[in-house]
This record gives sequence, C-alpha cells and structure tokens, in this order.
Amino acid sequence: MYKTSSHKNLFLYVSEAEGLSRVPQSLLCRFVDRLLVLNFELKVGNFLAKEDPEVVLRNIHQMGYHLQLPPVTKI
Repeated sequence: MYKTSSHKNLFLYVSEAEGLSRVPQSLLCRFVDRLLVLNFELKVGNFLAKEDPEVVLRNIHQMGYHLQLPPVTKI
C-alpha cells in the first residue's frame, strides 16, 4: 500500500507480485512522491478500517490496483 504526501488520505493498493505495472500512468502521476507504507497479505475475511477487503481484492485482481479515496467531509 502506497501513500502520497501530495494528497492527504489517498492510498493505492497493489499486489506484491505485479507492483505498479498495471496502474495507469494518469494515476501514477498523482503518486510521484509515493511511499510504500504497508506490505501485508490481504485475504477475504481480513478487516480494513476504511475499505471492504473483498472490494479491494476484486479491484486488484481486475484492474491491478485499488484506490482508497480520502473521506468525504461534510460542510
């Protein structure tokens, strides 16, 4: 899981095997200053604080990545 200091609370999940190879260039541009913050094995049934693990795994399988967006702030 990568983060960027340019955008608060924006995280990019990728598989360890594929890394960033399937992440679109347009998205990688947002992660120019990326920092690997966490490396873990995600399985169905795991708990993630902000995301549904099944959705994360499905997105990684289908697209090669999962983008966790910052929480929506209420005005």
